[in-house]
Amino acid sequence: MQVGKDIQQAQQLLDQGEVVGIPTETVYGLAANALNPNAVSKIFEAKDRPSFNPLIIHLASIDQIGDYVEEIPPLLVPLLHHFCPGPLTFLLKKKANIPDIVTAGSPLVAIRIPRHPTVQALLKQINYPLAAPSANPFGYISPVSAQHVFDQLQHKVPYVLDGGMCQVGIESTIVGEENGSLVVYRLGGITIEQLQALTESEVKLANKSKKSPQTSGMLKHHYSPKKELLFFEGAIDPNEIKDNDCLLLFGKKNREIAIERQFSLSTNEDLKEATSKLFPLLHQLDGSTYTRILAQALPEIGLGRAINDRLKRASSNF
Repeated sequence: MQVGKDIQQAQQLLDQGEVVGIPTETVYGLAANALNPNAVSKIFEAKDRPSFNPLIIHLASIDQIGDYVEEIPPLLVPLLHHFCPGPLTFLLKKKANIPDIVTAGSPLVAIRIPRHPTVQALLKQINYPLAAPSANPFGYISPVSAQHVFDQLQHKVPYVLDGGMCQVGIESTIVGEENGSLVVYRLGGITIEQLQALTESEVKLANKSKKSPQTSGMLKHHYSPKKELLFFEGAIDPNEIKDNDCLLLFGKKNREIAIERQFSLSTNEDLKEATSKLFPLLHQLDGSTYTRILAQALPEIGLGRAINDRLKRASSNF
């Protein structure tokens, strides 16, 4: 595997039906030509991703969406124009030119317009959408740097386009329309409060799915480190802490516990900072000598909901 900043090299490999690691503002993706079923199959193979789990396709602009979907429900149009490009994905009725392998046979396709300048430059040079789930082995911690992709997939991917650290740091929010209501299928970089401010519709949360998810990020267990992670909705009971445990906290550290064993997502309780530090810290702790990770819940507001969602799915006790 090579890691570099050569957009032309990435394009050449994609044109040849290969997979390439790409940066976005959310997490790094493992991309292939979404209109080439053989290329898309290499994504599933490299990630060891089950074929029943659909992918998201990425486009350069709003203007291209009509080439791949039948319609955009009026309820979603204000969100599309306000948040795109950005960390918001739309689940829409697909046209026949989107291969079934991309959607796991579903009539719906998830579409996003990323705002990261490097992937924007790449998307503007190609004449096809990119299918791209996160660039990590299936179920593992999402990558937010080119190094994370290299460490996890170095023998399975020919090239990673390096765009630096991801600024948002967690996956996009996925939305759709059902019976006149706005449905959130995956919590992510756009909050429920932000969505609610732009719609008079009720905002509903879709249920987690163990089988046949409607779109990415809906499986009950995901984002998991190799080490055991336990999620605590209240304060962590000191009696739960074993000698070689570490603590993943939000806010100031506990003076009654060894400081070197505590890792705060944000000592100032800044949810944006916590979001950007979540996956880097999980990668760091998973590579440490600690035996278990004890994670404290964040407030169930704004981005805190999305972080809690990731920690619950990564845990062994939820």
